[in-house]
Order: sequence, then structure tokens, then C-alpha cells
Amino acid sequence: MLNPGTMLSGRYEIIEMVGSGGMSEVYKAKCHVLNRFVAIKVLKPEFSSDVNFVTKFRIEAQSAAGLSHPNIVNVYDVGEDNGVYYIVMELVEGITLKEYIQKHGRIEPKEAIDFAIQIAQGVQAAHEHHTIHRDIKPQNIILANNGTLKVTDFGIAKAASSSTTTTNAMGSVHYISPEQARGGFSDERSDIYSLGITLYEMLTGHVPFEGENNVAIALMHIQSEMVSPREYYPDIPTSLEKIIRKCTQKKPERRYLTANALIADLYRVKENPNIDCIVVPKQTVPSSPTIEMTKQEMEMIKTGRQVDAAATQEVPPARPKTSEIQVNRPVMKPSQFDDLFPDDDDPEDEVSENDIGDDYQNDDEPEHDEDLDPRLKKIITVASVAIAVVLAILALVVIGNIAGWFPGGLFGGKATTEKTTGSDVLAPTDALSTTEQETIPMVNVVGLYKTAAEEQMKKNGFTNYTFKEQTDATVEKGYVISQSVDDGTAITKDTAITIVISSGKEMTSVPNVVNYEDSQATTLLEEAGLKVTHGYAYDDNVEKDHVISSDPVAGTEVEEGSTVKIIISNGKEQKKVVVPNLEGMSEADAAEKLTELNLVGAPTYEYSDTVKEGQVISQDPVVNTEVDEQSTVSYVVSKGQEKVTYSVAFSGSLTNTEFDFDTFGKVNVSISYTIGRESYSVYSGSAGAGDFPLSIDGVQGLTGIETNSGTFTVTITDSEGIDVTSSFNTGGLSATFTQESGE
Repeated sequence: MLNPGTMLSGRYEIIEMVGSGGMSEVYKAKCHVLNRFVAIKVLKPEFSSDVNFVTKFRIEAQSAAGLSHPNIVNVYDVGEDNGVYYIVMELVEGITLKEYIQKHGRIEPKEAIDFAIQIAQGVQAAHEHHTIHRDIKPQNIILANNGTLKVTDFGIAKAASSSTTTTNAMGSVHYISPEQARGGFSDERSDIYSLGITLYEMLTGHVPFEGENNVAIALMHIQSEMVSPREYYPDIPTSLEKIIRKCTQKKPERRYLTANALIADLYRVKENPNIDCIVVPKQTVPSSPTIEMTKQEMEMIKTGRQVDAAATQEVPPARPKTSEIQVNRPVMKPSQFDDLFPDDDDPEDEVSENDIGDDYQNDDEPEHDEDLDPRLKKIITVASVAIAVVLAILALVVIGNIAGWFPGGLFGGKATTEKTTGSDVLAPTDALSTTEQETIPMVNVVGLYKTAAEEQMKKNGFTNYTFKEQTDATVEKGYVISQSVDDGTAITKDTAITIVISSGKEMTSVPNVVNYEDSQATTLLEEAGLKVTHGYAYDDNVEKDHVISSDPVAGTEVEEGSTVKIIISNGKEQKKVVVPNLEGMSEADAAEKLTELNLVGAPTYEYSDTVKEGQVISQDPVVNTEVDEQSTVSYVVSKGQEKVTYSVAFSGSLTNTEFDFDTFGKVNVSISYTIGRESYSVYSGSAGAGDFPLSIDGVQGLTGIETNSGTFTVTITDSEGIDVTSSFNTGGLSATFTQESGE
């Protein structure tokens, strides 16, 4: 595993691992030369150490780099850095088709056709460049976020299958073609077979064949018929089913010869699903990594026998219990003929590559001989001989009883005679009447759709089976939950068998939640076993955040787990109003205009040097803004120019400089302060020598003054009225202004 920050070839910086497969690990990386993000597939060490494999890998990867098509993941570069072999590819954001199928269960026919066309277009582009994929499967198809499907991993399968282990069959065994399973020659038609299996899985949610090990599945591809996809989902068009059958013919020459021919038929079915198209087909798997079969497994496939689990290192997956089998994922036994073949090395049973070539080339044999499986011929022959032997024994018993060869009767029974119209007819009491009835093994129908299960029962000869419906929270309606007789149990064909079919989940009644508050309604519905989704609408009669209605309506019987949508009230519908222009209006006019439009006014007041007192200065929201009715519109009303006032305080004193109080006596003092045209008395009265210096501190000042400047006027006269002001110092007086309001 490469650590984030690792640089490959001094160019590609590893950012993070995004996936891991059977042969490689995939990383998101940044190319510092072209400044773009890429995907880098790095070979695992066990493959990197194989020189022959690496050589083939580089050749095929370089060949894949020549492919350029919207439905193929582009290969940009192939390189090696200190034994690390890697391929640089286009980084596609999305998920694999396998993940998409698992997420949705199955894909609807219309969408599946579109997907198949895109895949086939990518495959055709590769075939035109003489590149065969050999491992087409949902895991190797990426569904990009924009809806485009891209096929990836071209060249790797061919490199692997061309390595020194030539008998290895590469690819996921669930999608492998019969010729690949045999280890024989494969060509473009092998990709078409795998694409047919992929289309089958898209439509049904599972692959047609599943067994206990790789060999069992591979043998099914070679000799078993597929269950029709329509038996699982009758909505699949017959024409689309025929396309799948033609893609998955056992013999390559009977399939579509080119992907273009397949694309043409897919387009015809897309335009007219009822069109009569083509012809042949049976079952789900987890994500399957690319696998290599061992030589022993390939030998088992060639000889038509199952793998001895104890002799191989691979441990087959445990089979699920009947109750654990999931819907749409029916499980088949590896082969209904396995137990009939001895585990020997009879050369006549081996299938060699030369034999396969002869199958393809010998066109002189009758058609029905080609269709009949050689092992089925052997079964028929063995069965014919067995029947003949049984008939001979029965005849011998009857003759022996008549001739008296068996005293006391065969197996201890006694021969008796009955008088019938004058002739004696021998009737053995035990030999034939007590012969055990023929038994057959019970088949597994769990997980099948009802019609498919019934068909399976008929095919196996069972005559006394009944269907019983039962609710089930996990099994989809119409599919088999369980069967009264276990798979493989030997029973007679008329044994009573009960097959339990799912009628879906338990039913429950939708409770009435109208007018309930949202959280209360949700709780009630969830307690009833239902899922809840929400919608919202205006309603003049239902309080905001309360339920207006439900879908389905109250009282409807639905399956538990069903979704109920409740519509929640947003209250009364708020109509939109365009905000008018209020600027310049009087306060009264602005208020009236807002009331007419069903808006709420919110005035505030400010001084303005430019806007007349009482008129609107500004508003919020601005003019022409669209708002809900009853919205608030704020606006500012002018108070006119702001008036500034001041207060003034007086301080200081008058001092005598040369006046002779002893000679002239007291003086009359008058101090006033003039502001503009107004004069204000600060001090007035007579004063003697002891009053000087004469202080005006503490004299009450003035308030409400509209200016902040003024002058003192001092007049001092003697007792005779003569002005003696000059004999005093008046410069010690001062006035201090303080602003009372305004700025």
C-alpha cells in the first residue's frame, strides 16, 4: 500500500486510496506536470514479481491507452518506479454499476436499456481496435456523476490470461463465458456474453447462476439453462428477454457477432418494447473480484465434475438458512446432475481445447446433437438400461409366481387366486403391492417469485403443493418465504407441500393527525410503524406549524414502514408588496401610504440642515423592494435645523488702583454682560474701600444663550455721579460658556 504523499516517477503524488481489487489497488493522485487529478492503478506485489505477467501487462495497458471513447475510462500513462508498476487513468467521480444495482435492488427496463447501450458502445469501440476486455462485469463499469457509464480495466484480463498459466480462466466466474470457463479460445463474443449476464443482473438484481464454489458456477455457464428474468419481474419486455437469451447462447456463433448488432436491437426495443426481436435462458452475488482458477479447478471443469472442497484450498461460502435467503436472490444447487457422475478420470469424459475447437468447427452434425449435452445423453442411456433391468426383474417375478418357482411367494408372501368369470388369475399379495413408491428430492424455491416457484415445482413433478400467504417485514410481496419440506429431502411426488408466500408487511391504519402540531403528528405516525416526510403550504384556516392534510389520508390501510407525507401549514399566505417612495413626504402622508399597502410604518426623528422639518429624510427598505404584507418599513423624519444653546458663568474681580475712598466716599458699581443685542446685569450696588477687590465669583450665570461670545461693560461712579471707572482695574473679569444642546 502506498502512503499519501508518495511520488511516482517524480510526477504523480498519491493522495488517497479509493479502492482495491484482486490484482491491484487504485489511488487518487495529482499529476504535477499537467496539474490535474488522475486515478492510478498499482499492481499488487504478487503480480509485479511475475516478469512474464508484467511484460504482457505493459503491452496490453499500452494498447488500452490507444482507446478513446466517452464510454471508456481513458488510460493516460503506464509506468514503473522502483518495482511499482502502475497505470495512470482518467479520474471518474461516481460509483460502480454494481454499487448502483445494490443500492436500487434492480434497474427499471428503460434505464437498463440505456445503460446497456452505453456499455456496448464502449465495448464496440474497443473491439474495433482489436482489444477484448474478457472481464465485463458491473464492478468494472463506473457510473459517473453526470450519468455516463464508462468501462474500465481494458487489457488487464488479457494480460493475465496470456501469462504463463495459460489454463487459467480470468474474470469473475459469475459473468464468465462458457468458452472462458473451459479455458479455451475467447474473442469479442465472450464480451457480449458477459454483457448479457450484466444486463440480466441489472434487470433482476442478481446474476443467473450461483453455486457453492467457482467450478459449480462455471459448469452452470457451460451446461445449465437460465431462469427467465420475466419469471422474477413480469414487467421486463419479452423482446428484452430475447436479447439477453441471444447474448448468452452457449455457442459463440449463436450470439450477436458484434456489439453494434446488439446496440441496434437495443435501440429497437427502446423505441418499441413490443417488437419481436430474437432468442434462449437462470440467477445474486456479492461484489466479485477478478479471480484466477487453479489448474485443479480447470481440470474439474473440463471433466465436468464438481470440486472436492477438501482437496482445494478455497473454502466455499456457507449456504444460508432457508429463513435467511433474501428476496430476489434465489440460490441454485451447483448442478442437478452432479451426483450422477462418478469421480473418475474416464478419458471419454474430458473436454480438451481440441474438443472445443471441434465443437465450433463441426457443422455437419445434426442440430439437435449439438444442442444435447453429452452428459445428458449418458444419463438417458443409463436410465434406459436401468428401466429395462427393472422391467425384466418384474417379469421374472410374475412368471416365477405363476410357475411356482417361489414357494410361499416372493419375499415370504403367499400366492392367492380369485375366481373371475371362470378363470383363475394369480395376484401376488406382497411382491408388487408393497413396492415402495418412487421418491424425488425436494427442490429449493425459497426466494423465487410465486409464478417461478410454481413452474419449478411442476418441472420437478410435484403434484400436491399449496401456496399460503403470510405477512413478512423483510420479504417482498409475492416471493417465497419458506417451504414445509427442506431442500433435498426425498419425498414422493404427491407428498403434501406448503409453500409460504409473502403478502408483504403487516398492514396498519394511517392515524388522523390533521391540526396536530408537527412534532406530535410525526410521533403518532412513527408509533404506528410509518415513515414520515413533510411538505409545506399556506393555509388561512390552519395554524402555522400544524398539519393541514396527510397522504395517504387518515384511515387508509397501508403496509408497516410505508411513507406518509404530511402537509404543514405556513400560516396565512403572505402577499408581496412593493415598498413606495416615502422620501420628501410629510410624516402624515407617509404613514397613510404605508397603511394603504398593508405595511407597518416605524418613524424616527433627526435634525437636518437640508430637509424641512416634518418631511421624510430616508427609508428602509429602499423604494421598489418587494416585501411581505405586514412587513415593517422604517423611515426618518426631519426635525429641521438643530438649535444650539449655551450657558455662561462669570468670574473674576475689580481692583482699586488710585481712587481715594477717604476723600470721596463710596462708589456705585454697575457690571453688565452684553451678548448680541441683549445686556445682562452681572452686579449693581455701592461699594466702599473694604469691598475691593470686588469679586463676581458665584454670581448666577445665564442659560439658553444662542451664542457663545459676549462683552463685559463696567461703570463706576462716585457719590456725585462722576465716572471714576478709570481709577479701577476691570481686566480681571471673565465669562465661561458651556454648550447645553446640539452639536
